[in-house]
Amino acid sequence: MTRPFRFGVQLSSLPAADFAPRLRQIEALGYSTIFFPDHFGPQYEPVAALAAAAALTTKLRVGSLVYGVDYRHPVVLAKAAATIQLLSGGRHEFGLGAGWMQSDYDQAGMAYDRAGLRIERLDEALTVIRSMWGQAKTSFAGRHYRVTDVPRAVEPPPETPPAVLVGGGGRKLLGVAGRHADIVGINPSIPEGRILPTTIHDLAPERVREKIGWVREAAERAGRDFSRIELQSLIFVTAVTDDPRPIRDVVSKQTGLSPDEVAACAGFLTGSGAEIRDRLEKRREETGLSYVVIQGGDPAALERFAESVVAPLAGR
Repeated sequence: MTRPFRFGVQLSSLPAADFAPRLRQIEALGYSTIFFPDHFGPQYEPVAALAAAAALTTKLRVGSLVYGVDYRHPVVLAKAAATIQLLSGGRHEFGLGAGWMQSDYDQAGMAYDRAGLRIERLDEALTVIRSMWGQAKTSFAGRHYRVTDVPRAVEPPPETPPAVLVGGGGRKLLGVAGRHADIVGINPSIPEGRILPTTIHDLAPERVREKIGWVREAAERAGRDFSRIELQSLIFVTAVTDDPRPIRDVVSKQTGLSPDEVAACAGFLTGSGAEIRDRLEKRREETGLSYVVIQGGDPAALERFAESVVAPLAGR
């Protein structure tokens, strides 16, 4: 099964006066989804930002990329997500992760537990959240969460629950994604708790194929149809240009990858519109990656990408 391409935009924040016009521009350009991350730096809080974004648009889907599981109790997240889904007419993509940025934990005075514990919490939280979207009452007793007779997240419930998005880079986290998620983000592993120049090496083509294999394996063990899972790729550097050599040289010096490796890496999209389209189509054919999310800080760059890549490929 070949999934049609979708394209999303990630934003951390916008000037308040530009919030509505920028979102409507992104919607008009044909992007599928606007995403907000979840960190404690100078950026918008995602629950509030996504609710506002849904109210200001009509077709644009709104997503978290991704909520940190330790920042809000799963009962609170279940209610927030179901509310956004209901009031937006079914446009919420609910992204949840294990938390990775150690500076968030340090700033908030929270314990930065080892990755295995954080991933266990994610697994339990997704179980609670899914149940609260569908069941009249939810009770759960796990290692990390205990809830008793919690009512359904909202009444009446949305026609369909939010799509669940889980992203990750390691085998254990991608196993949770394979068991639970409708959308899986194929990301680099970040065991250091911060982005390093070499982090992006983990999105080399062979590593991406291995990660997708872990998702497939976990989904099939859980009795799920892997072909129904949408695979997502988050792009860190995008440049539509007829001469990509300068930008590839810059990224090469920053990361230690060769310019050819920069061109092939799943974390970057550089080159002419035709080259980027060809690369995305080949990558989808080889791996199934069909959902591409780019950074949204530069409106002109979003327009160029929409003209050269989104318009020719979206929905195809």
